[in-house]
Amino acid sequence: MNQRRPPAPPPQLPGFTHLELLGSGGFADVYLYEQELPRRRVAVKVLLAERISASAAQFTAEANVMAMLSTHPAIVTIYQAGVSSDGRPYLVMEYCPRPNLQVRYRREPFSVAETLRVGIQVAAAVETAHRAGVLHRDIKPANILVTEYNRPALTDFGIASTSQSSTETAGMSIPWSPPEVFAHDARGALPQSGPRTDVYQLGATIYTLLAGRSPFELPGQRNGSAELIERIERMPLPAIDRADVPASLDSALARAMAKDPADRYPSAVAFARALQKVQIELAHSVTPIDILDDRPLDAAPEDDDGGLTRVRGVTSIAQIDTVTRASATTAKVPAAPPAPADDDATVARGPRVVQPIDDATILRAPARPASAPTAGPEAQARPRRWPAIVAASVIGVAAIGIGAAAIQGVVAPQPEPTETSDVIAQDPTGGDTVPLVAEGRGVIQGDEAVFTWTNPDPQGGDSYGWQRVDLDARESELEEIAEPTVTLPVDGEDRVCIDVSLVRADRRVSPQPTRICTPPS
Repeated sequence: MNQRRPPAPPPQLPGFTHLELLGSGGFADVYLYEQELPRRRVAVKVLLAERISASAAQFTAEANVMAMLSTHPAIVTIYQAGVSSDGRPYLVMEYCPRPNLQVRYRREPFSVAETLRVGIQVAAAVETAHRAGVLHRDIKPANILVTEYNRPALTDFGIASTSQSSTETAGMSIPWSPPEVFAHDARGALPQSGPRTDVYQLGATIYTLLAGRSPFELPGQRNGSAELIERIERMPLPAIDRADVPASLDSALARAMAKDPADRYPSAVAFARALQKVQIELAHSVTPIDILDDRPLDAAPEDDDGGLTRVRGVTSIAQIDTVTRASATTAKVPAAPPAPADDDATVARGPRVVQPIDDATILRAPARPASAPTAGPEAQARPRRWPAIVAASVIGVAAIGIGAAAIQGVVAPQPEPTETSDVIAQDPTGGDTVPLVAEGRGVIQGDEAVFTWTNPDPQGGDSYGWQRVDLDARESELEEIAEPTVTLPVDGEDRVCIDVSLVRADRRVSPQPTRICTPPS
C-alpha cells in the first residue's frame, strides 16, 4: 500500500461504520470499518471506480480464492463481498492490526527463531493453496499481515491463478520474483508459472526478513528494476551477513531460490520441512505445518515422507526426528503448537494438533547398552502416561518383593542381571528419596509463559520430567529436559501451569511433581 494518490472517499455500507483509511494501492483502497452485527473491526478493500471495467473480474476472482482458502490459520479470512451503493466492489476481511512484515523488516531484521516460525506457517498456507490448485504469484513481506494474536496471515491473492492457466506475470513484484518470470521463449511468450515459482518467492521473503533487504538489493548501488532483474537472472545469491544464521538455513534458502526451477524444493511443504530441520538443529520449538487437503483419505501425499505427515482436512503436522529419541537433552515436539522464544503462534481459530504416537513420548534412560533388547512393536505402539507409569512401577516392585519373600525359604537362585529401566519410578524400598524441585517460578513474557526452578541436590545425570497442566483436561504428553527451564505458548489462557519432577540418572523420580503456575492475568 502507498499514498502516491489521494484515496477515494469510503463507500456507505449498510451495517458498517467507517473509521479510518488503512492504505491505498494501484487498484484499491483499504479502510477500517466497524461492523455492527456481530460487532467487530474489519478491513474493507474497495476497488477504485476507474479500475472497475478492467479489474472487476480479477477482484471477484480474488474474493472467491480467498474465501475458499481463508479457513487456513495463516491466510486472511474473508467475511463477505459485495457492491456498494456507488457501484464499487468491496471485500470485507479480517482486520490484522499489527504492522505487516514489510514494515517490520524495514525497522530491523527478524530473529532467526521468528523467521523460521513465520516461514513454516506461511509455507503451510502456500502449500494449502497449491493443493487447491491456486498459485499466489505475489508472495512478499508486504502481503503477509499479522493478526492481533501475532500470527502471520497471507493476503492479496489479486493476481493468483490456477496452476493450469498461469502464463502471465503482470503485477508480480520484481525484488522477490524468480528469474524465469522475466524470460520469453522464441515466440515471445512468457513461461508458465508453477508451485516452484511460489517456493522461490517464499524463500526470497524469508531471506528479506533475515537480511533486512530484498535478496538482490545491494546497499550503496543502483537498485532499479533493470539492475534487480539483471542480478536475479545472473548473480549468485548473496550471503546473509549474520553470524547467527546457520549454514543449514543458508543452504535451504539457496535451494529454494535456485535459478533453475528444477533445482528448487518441489513443493512448499518440502521447504517447510527443511526449515523444521533447522529448528531442530538449533534446539528451537518445532513449528507445526498446517495443511488443508481435500483429496480422498486413502490418497498418499504427493511428496511422501515415510508417514511423518498426516493430512486429514486441516491438521497440525509435527516434525518427528530421531534426535528426539536419542537424547533427553534434545528439544522434543510438544503436544500443543509451539513457538520460538520471541513470539507465539497461538490463534483461536487454529486447527487441532495431531500428535503422532510412538515411543518418542516415553522418557528414556540416558543410555542403553548396545546389546540390550528393545521393546517390541506392540509396546512401542502404546502411549505411556506419567500417572500410569509411576503407579505400575510401584505396584510391580511391591509385587515382586512379596513374591520373593514367599519363596525365599524354598528356592534361592542366583539373581539374574537386570537391564536399565526405561520407566521413571520412585524407589519404594527405602532408597534415598529424590527431592522435589524448588523455587519454581512462572512468568508471562508477551505471548509466552516462561518457567524456571532449581535442583536442591544436583547430581550427575539429573534431568527433569514435565508436562503442561491443561485446564480443559486435555491429555498432555510427558517430556524430559536437561535444563531447569521451559518456555510455552500461552495459547490464550489466563493462567498456565506445569508439573515438574526431578529425575535421577538411575531413573528414580521425585515422589510427586511440583506444580508451577504463572500469576493469573
